[in-house]
Amino acid sequence: MTKREKGKYIVEELEKLYPETPVPLDHSDAYTLLIAVLLSAQCTDVRVNQVTPELFQLARTPQEMILLDVETIRAIIRPCGLSPRKSQAISTLSHMLIDLHGGEVPQDFEALEALPGVGHKTASVVMAQAFGVPAFPVDTHIHRLLTRWGITSGKNVEHTEADAKKLFPRELWNKLHLQIIFYGREYSPARSPKAALDFITVNIGTEKAKKELI
Repeated sequence: MTKREKGKYIVEELEKLYPETPVPLDHSDAYTLLIAVLLSAQCTDVRVNQVTPELFQLARTPQEMILLDVETIRAIIRPCGLSPRKSQAISTLSHMLIDLHGGEVPQDFEALEALPGVGHKTASVVMAQAFGVPAFPVDTHIHRLLTRWGITSGKNVEHTEADAKKLFPRELWNKLHLQIIFYGREYSPARSPKAALDFITVNIGTEKAKKELI
């Protein structure tokens, strides 16, 4: 099966499984999504969704967030891990949004990535899910699966993102990256993937990936 044929198969099968792709992180606008995505670094979406209600009850805008001291933010987000770094980033980026962008989240990759705590993946998620701009954020699930399926060599997430964008139609990126994440969580976990569940890897995976199935 060629890479193009694999791509077509992936799109068709994931569309059957996940015709709807709700955004996993609870949010009400671009700012609350930005904060939630920042918190999700090395933390599960479930945990983030447990933590953000308390934070957003106190501050849902940059203007409200800068009124909180960093220690208060840190105490609330501690369950998400890396709280000293994340709390400082939330406070600083909120100031920057007010000073540089009129209190709004910019619809621009470069401007987003200039904010503390916001890397390319976080910026891509915000651009895709808040503003509908085509992007293909690559997380560990996507990196792992596209490597298992022989779509990329898996050298790094940047390489994987470039390969995914080359193969899949631009108009599918925003939905497809979520579909792949959902599939990874439900059918193809990092540890002990099961052949009885992970049918896409069984059908189109690399020989190495197939041997890893139990």
